[in-house]
Amino acid sequence: MEEDTSPLLVPVGGDENDIGALNIQFNPEDFKYKRPFHIEPTNIVTVNDDTQRITDEASAMNKRIHYYSRLASPSDRALVAPDHVLPAPEEIYVYSPLGTAYKIDGCTDGYGKNSSIVTIFMIWNTMMGTSILSIPWGIKQAGFTSGIVIILLMGVLTLYCCYRVVKSRTMIPLIDTSTWEFPDVCKYYFGSFGQWSSLLFSLVSLIGAMVVYWVLMSNFLYNTGKFIYNYAHHINVTDIVPGTNGSTKVICPGDAGKEVPGNRSWTLSSTNDSGFEEFERLWSKSKTVPLYLGILVLLLNFKSPSFFAKFNVLGTVSVIYLVILVTVKAALLGFHLEFDWFKSTTYFVPEFRTLFPQLTGVLTLAFFIHNCVITLLKNNKNQESNVRDLSIAYFLVGLTYLYVGILIFAAFPSPPLSKECIEQNFLDNFPSNDIMSFLARIFLLFQMVTVYPLLGYLARVQLFGHLFGNVYPSFLHVLVLNIAMVGVGVAMAMFYPNIGGIIRYSGAACGLAFVFVYPSLIYMISLHRENRLTWLAIVVHSTIILLGVANLIAQFLM
Repeated sequence: MEEDTSPLLVPVGGDENDIGALNIQFNPEDFKYKRPFHIEPTNIVTVNDDTQRITDEASAMNKRIHYYSRLASPSDRALVAPDHVLPAPEEIYVYSPLGTAYKIDGCTDGYGKNSSIVTIFMIWNTMMGTSILSIPWGIKQAGFTSGIVIILLMGVLTLYCCYRVVKSRTMIPLIDTSTWEFPDVCKYYFGSFGQWSSLLFSLVSLIGAMVVYWVLMSNFLYNTGKFIYNYAHHINVTDIVPGTNGSTKVICPGDAGKEVPGNRSWTLSSTNDSGFEEFERLWSKSKTVPLYLGILVLLLNFKSPSFFAKFNVLGTVSVIYLVILVTVKAALLGFHLEFDWFKSTTYFVPEFRTLFPQLTGVLTLAFFIHNCVITLLKNNKNQESNVRDLSIAYFLVGLTYLYVGILIFAAFPSPPLSKECIEQNFLDNFPSNDIMSFLARIFLLFQMVTVYPLLGYLARVQLFGHLFGNVYPSFLHVLVLNIAMVGVGVAMAMFYPNIGGIIRYSGAACGLAFVFVYPSLIYMISLHRENRLTWLAIVVHSTIILLGVANLIAQFLM
């Protein structure tokens, strides 16, 4: 015992130039000055190697290092671990936002190799998701002018709350929080309730995303199959829904059976081939296609998501292509706007509508990155620029949402179609035989097929990691969980295929905890413990909490 503990009790040095291995305030370029972090192999997630090679000696040494680090403040170097007892570089890991650890080469404890520009676009790429497809619908629900203002305000509000998340670790005194994530901070302040509630709301966001993905994959697969069948059988299809004339056709699926004034371009699809009716019966958007996707349950049973993680770049490609598609369609269609604050007309909606909470619910998820922002910023080489880089990333995300939302809303052809025709997935406003929309659906379908197993894997890691301490307790456990997650997606795709509704409900629910309540409460508690809490801080942050509660309640009243 004496041989094990004596090296840890010897100071590394007495003068300022003698830098301890755990003192991360010094030169980050020297690897030995970075504080190591090691966890149990059962909690490690890696995208490079399925086999974990962590020695018992390194695990035991980690426990001793953490034990001694809590006996004194981080600034006290008397209990700093000597260099010769540190774990090997291949056994150093950093936390993921889910309480597990990812091995990141060359990055330990707050010092990463990513430049600011890479960090900014990592956050942008992570935050951009399926919500972008519902932004035009959200603007329609809120009103054009009100929608723009709400996007700006929600962007600023969620950015501030995200800033509070980033700073939450630094407000904990006398404890080294360099390896902590936000759930750890919640556990520190709220105990087991904070730990389990953060798990619950994190699972809500993941399961909500998986349901949205299933609905969209069913939609994209249906339209893709329909396009291929019609093209292969030379079927000239004219949609049985209202639509515009001309080469850039826009349709109104929600008003099928309602004739559009001044427009006679829509007629019933006709063919003498009896196989067409059989195809329509076997290839139904809500009855059969969601079931066909059930094959994806096989992809959820893999122990490692390494193969699917290689396709993350497709998210960036898909968003860029959507921006190009929106730009081209807007240029071809032109702008169709009419301004009236409160009065609805046949073709236009007022600038302000009482349905605006539906947009705030969507935006809560659209701007949601609070449960993993600390991990993303840990990899930033310029740690002093974290707040600036986070702000720039939020600005770019908000700009992208505004660009897509404004152009789709403004370019939607009214007349002959009403703005009320804008769908929760704006791609549904373009017919299945539209080439650019067909390519967009192909891109998004392939991207979602590769991301969906990652979401299922993350949900499994969180749930089983907390319940069993093992992310893969047995094949039966994993299979049952995967069938349950897929079953929820199939049921929603068949009976409630409204992505806008799913996004706003799940966004308002998980956002209540991670965006509004926990960051504000933690900030007020930390100020109170330091005797710096003011009435202004109480009023401001209590208002933020009330806004989050009102946002959630309003979703069930719309």
